[in-house]
Amino acid sequence: MKTYLKKALLSAGALALTATMAVAADYPERPIGVAVSYGAGGATDFQARIVTMVAGNEDILGQPIYIVNKPGAGGRKGWNWFATEAEADGYTMSAYNIPHFIAQSIKGGVKYSADSFEPIANWGADPAVIVVGKDSKFNTMADLIEYAKANPGKTTTSGAGLFVGHHIAALQIEKACSCKLAYIPTKGGGAAAMKAVIAGEVLAGVNNLSDAFRAREAGNVKILGVADLERNDFLKDVPTLKEAGLDVDNSSVNFRGLMVKKGTPPEIIEKLAKQVPLMFGHDRVAKRMKAGGSPMHIMSRDEVKAMWAKRQETLAELLKGL
Repeated sequence: MKTYLKKALLSAGALALTATMAVAADYPERPIGVAVSYGAGGATDFQARIVTMVAGNEDILGQPIYIVNKPGAGGRKGWNWFATEAEADGYTMSAYNIPHFIAQSIKGGVKYSADSFEPIANWGADPAVIVVGKDSKFNTMADLIEYAKANPGKTTTSGAGLFVGHHIAALQIEKACSCKLAYIPTKGGGAAAMKAVIAGEVLAGVNNLSDAFRAREAGNVKILGVADLERNDFLKDVPTLKEAGLDVDNSSVNFRGLMVKKGTPPEIIEKLAKQVPLMFGHDRVAKRMKAGGSPMHIMSRDEVKAMWAKRQETLAELLKGL
């Protein structure tokens, strides 16, 4: 009886493995959804639509990818949904933003952490920048900081949410200049935060370089500084915050990519990890991203896993002091 049971269990296991391999071999058989935890028109949404535009090519995934926006609470709403309600079948992926979801999980009050997800590949690295309206009296970071020091808590500054890259950059600026900004997280992500600057609802804003690049091209804003270690090729005329005399590093740089839910079959993860970087590296994608002022930084699954682990470590230390 025991021998029969053992054989039956082995047979059932073999059948399950065969079925899983068959599913992975046929994957994907239908379009794939990508949840974006920010509103339409912001940098993550704008870029996600570009980097997935060739997914349907036979040499990529052979099925199109569509975007589903789930904005709210600086990304928390979308990532909470993805961690708790999405299927782990490879047909629902999510865009990730680092440092956003890692910093939020460190501060608490969310239902996810880095262990809730499996990274697939990274498409971009978008530094935070400081922007003001085109008619602002501030022309340099020195102008802005001088005002902030003279008017504690009155330098209204928009950003895409709490403990996202924008907020981290603002906190680092405050620490570096020993001054107080009035950081205002807006509903609707980076697009809404930029609109607040353009409309004159705030004195300044921390936003994504890609959003700011397009806004400056349209003549709507001035960009005063970049929160990165080096000047960016898209904004060679704009100094880093370190050049402006502020001890601010690249902790707020926004890494973007795709991930699946923990529990997704490893064969599907392996296929996505192989094909998605090809999608990101396609010539059509590169041209559209460059035209939109969106810096690309393609990383493999293993490279992203290492980046997540490093950011977890550095953010835990950074947020202690902020």
